[in-house]
Amino acid sequence: MAKRATLADVAQLAGLSTTTVSMVLNDRPNTRLSAEAADRVRAAAAKLNYRPNPAARGLRLGKTRTVGFISDEVTITRYASAMIRGLLEVAEERDHTVLITESGRHLDRISSALDLMLDRQADGIVFGLMGAKQIEVPPVSIDVPVVLTNATSAGGHPCVLPDEFRAGHDAASHLIERGHRRIAFIGRSEALLDPALSVTIGNRYAGLDAAMAEHGLEFAHQVDGRFWEPDFGYRGAHEIFDTTPVTAIVAANDRVAFGIYQAAQERGVRIPEDVSVVSFDDEYLASYLRPQLTTMQIPYLEMGRTAMTLVLEGDAPPQTLVHMPIQERGSVRDLR
Repeated sequence: MAKRATLADVAQLAGLSTTTVSMVLNDRPNTRLSAEAADRVRAAAAKLNYRPNPAARGLRLGKTRTVGFISDEVTITRYASAMIRGLLEVAEERDHTVLITESGRHLDRISSALDLMLDRQADGIVFGLMGAKQIEVPPVSIDVPVVLTNATSAGGHPCVLPDEFRAGHDAASHLIERGHRRIAFIGRSEALLDPALSVTIGNRYAGLDAAMAEHGLEFAHQVDGRFWEPDFGYRGAHEIFDTTPVTAIVAANDRVAFGIYQAAQERGVRIPEDVSVVSFDDEYLASYLRPQLTTMQIPYLEMGRTAMTLVLEGDAPPQTLVHMPIQERGSVRDLR
């Protein structure tokens, strides 16, 4: 394997001092070097395939241009992995590298993951979760910025969260503005107001309720439950079809909506002709349902971009909310 070219090698080939070479390659202003000397340095660097040593540069400047990302299971989750893409996009734009590690669902591994990043002298730390909850962040022994993405902490670290209140408000308003008045909701749960389980679901509920109240409405039927899987949506939809005539159902998330679709198919209930469905999250399969599911997208990509920007700028506000855009597809009928 060929030896990596050093700054001294470039200086020898160019016939100039290492100080001069360093000034040219680092684009240092006001060096008073001739254009001919600068060209010689760049030609020598190109010939030797010289690449700066980031570790040496980090020791010299006190910065490694790396950011650590610690997640629970974002890297193995198809739709949440957009968070990593957002982080990487901004890091590349700012000439930084991202070190990634994962604790799985074992949040007690966070401490060792944090130590790993600090041992590698990361300039900042981003924590990211697939589902927004409150976590315990170990004390950071050195002065580096820390930003939480889709999470909060008891220690009050700056956090980036989806704007769930606005999303809930937008979801209900989307139905109301299209003439729906008899609306059911599947997925209310007092248990999910526990920050250890979710720090955003309460805002989602509040947004839904606020939009309904603004139009003098209440949900015609509610099915309570905290386990938002297709079977829950399936059973909830059957309960609604058996008891309450409605024109629309709000599903707590896309998985619940998948169950609603199954129940509707069994009962001969057409979506959206007989009942409209609006949901949350925009999971991968939402666009493959027929009709495609209208849902509020968790903005993982934009949250990742925002978190990386904040950690690099080093002066993050206590909380940053990111808009959840509606993915308007074919599951809502306009009754106007």
